[in-house]
Amino acid sequence: MTVGFASRAAVSSGALCTAGLLALAPAAATTGTGIDPGPPATAAPASLLYRHGTHVRPRPGAPEVPELSARSWLVADADTGAVLAAHDAHRRLPPASTLKTLFALTVLPVLPAGIRHRVSEEELAGIGPGSSLVGVAENRTYRVSDLWNGVFLNSGNDAVRVLAALSGGWRATARRMEEQARALGARDTRVKSPDGYDAPGQVSSAYDLAVFGRAGLRRPDFARYCARAAARFPDRDGGSYGIVNTNRLLTGADGVDPYRGLVGVKNGYTSHAGHTLVAAARRGGRTLVATVMNPRSGGGLAVYEEARALLDWGFGAAGRVDPVGSLDALRPRPPGGPEAEPAAAGAGRLGDRPGRTATWTIAGAALLGGAGVAVFLRLRWGPVPKG
Repeated sequence: MTVGFASRAAVSSGALCTAGLLALAPAAATTGTGIDPGPPATAAPASLLYRHGTHVRPRPGAPEVPELSARSWLVADADTGAVLAAHDAHRRLPPASTLKTLFALTVLPVLPAGIRHRVSEEELAGIGPGSSLVGVAENRTYRVSDLWNGVFLNSGNDAVRVLAALSGGWRATARRMEEQARALGARDTRVKSPDGYDAPGQVSSAYDLAVFGRAGLRRPDFARYCARAAARFPDRDGGSYGIVNTNRLLTGADGVDPYRGLVGVKNGYTSHAGHTLVAAARRGGRTLVATVMNPRSGGGLAVYEEARALLDWGFGAAGRVDPVGSLDALRPRPPGGPEAEPAAAGAGRLGDRPGRTATWTIAGAALLGGAGVAVFLRLRWGPVPKG
């Protein structure tokens, strides 16, 4: 078969473009091209945490996982999201006031802390009997930051009611909380009462609560509130009174030794849920998050001691266990692949955007190939006429 001019040009162009791409291939390979390389060899199957029982993947020399009475628990690396060990991680249970972590993630971004608001009687209507309260009073003006202290420290359902009213109402807040949960990859959570008060159908899981706690620690305002041991709260007469965080691992109250390095997050209790806790601690440059739901022995303080045991084990197991899952496993990936979502820090720097780097790499290869074609045509057939 005779190869004509057009075919020759096409063959030469293809060869030169290929050469250009091959020359730049190492750069493209190291910066990423939008293809997910998949999990590392040590990663556990995504479905492992859905299986019943306790899951851990120890290496030689790893400490033994503590025996706990909780119906569900999990401990994970808050920085990487790697789940180090878990028991019935996706078991759906009533969360009690640990659900306030999701409430805060949903409402904090839309209410500036300095706003002052005069509370109406209607905003306090519907609080469940036996609820924990911080003492919000009708016809009294509060800053939003005061109300958040009431939520995080005193677990005040009255403060939650007012903040929910300010952010669209009770039902709308519950709906947005579920949307927020799905956006974070927390699929076990159903919200009926944003304050965590027992309600039919309201559930979460140790996995989801760890996701919420980890996400909260990435927000400076959330992290400040949940780590605060004590604050002043406005009273009815224009003065203030002291409130103390009910998280005993933080304050050391009721005979519970405070946990060294604790940075929050939130405890809870209802008669239906039992005691629940999301706790996070930082030691030696590592931050762990642990969730404990409904210990079945040891009394009301067992939730703190079981969380302590999990955190101690997690710090001792550093580098000695392989992950059994990830807190990012169910999080929806943004369009365009993993690299389309910028890192939390330094996202604006061009060098930190692998997808953009790959785009420039491909563009450079195309330009190189095109230049080669032009040189080839000039040498082979002379100058190309203009016009």
